[in-house]
Amino acid sequence: MSVQPRDFLLWATLATVVPAAGAAQDAASIPNLSGRWAHPYLTGFEPPPSGPGPVRNRSRMPNGRANFQQLVGDYTDPILKPAAAEAVKRHGEISLAGGGYPTPSNQCWPQGVPYIFWDFLMELVQAPDKVIMIYRHGNEVRWVRMNQPHPAQLTPSWHGDSVGRYEGDTLVIDTIGMKVGPFSMVDMYGTPQSPALHVVERYRLIDYDVAKDALERNEKENFRASGGAEFDLNYRGKVLQLHFTVEDENVFTVPWTATITYRPHLPGAPWTDLICSENPREPDGKLAKVPQADKPDF
Repeated sequence: MSVQPRDFLLWATLATVVPAAGAAQDAASIPNLSGRWAHPYLTGFEPPPSGPGPVRNRSRMPNGRANFQQLVGDYTDPILKPAAAEAVKRHGEISLAGGGYPTPSNQCWPQGVPYIFWDFLMELVQAPDKVIMIYRHGNEVRWVRMNQPHPAQLTPSWHGDSVGRYEGDTLVIDTIGMKVGPFSMVDMYGTPQSPALHVVERYRLIDYDVAKDALERNEKENFRASGGAEFDLNYRGKVLQLHFTVEDENVFTVPWTATITYRPHLPGAPWTDLICSENPREPDGKLAKVPQADKPDF
């Protein structure tokens, strides 16, 4: 059996983890969330049934779904503070004029949380002291330390400091300390973020019938992208639902919530790695602002 570099890295990492004495009994109650999960919808966030939710697209297709080809965030959403609303409006005006604007994903920059949740595929690997989350776009990897506090002195990083714990059947991940860069944003509409950004994720397996409402909201809001992630349309087993809460006192007037409802990636379907720095040209030929070192490594 051939081993891909990514798979070997995970195997080597997990092979070095030695469970603490007595951990086996506790492990029996930990939900098995590991696997490859697909959510090939753009822009991805599923609005909640009620209450404050994510910024949504003012541009709509004839069927009512958000028009991914024209990203015009609703800058009148009351969750936005004035400066944030102005930033969303400015990005939308670029789209309405027929242009595109830089985002972390189209500029080959690291994608923070929750922006990265748009990715079609996510592989989740559980170990006794960590959870590893691999995303298809750019092979970005998040490392979640289990049952540990955030450090008192935190150095900001692109994915932030993520600590996790299990609450019954739910994996809870708390993330702070996300670095703010030239293209940092909370979503694809240009909603900004500040160093105060705080995201809490809750992952759990739920029955398809329980998830049906969220899946229907997703179908109304987002459209399915072709290629990159496949799942069985007739699948009616357990699904993995991510419920996340976002707060940033410098950007939002109130915390807001959304969901991502993943279905199992179709067995045998390829995991198509996307390394955007291999082709740093935009469709119009312009060179994307790919991160570069100040001096050569060698």
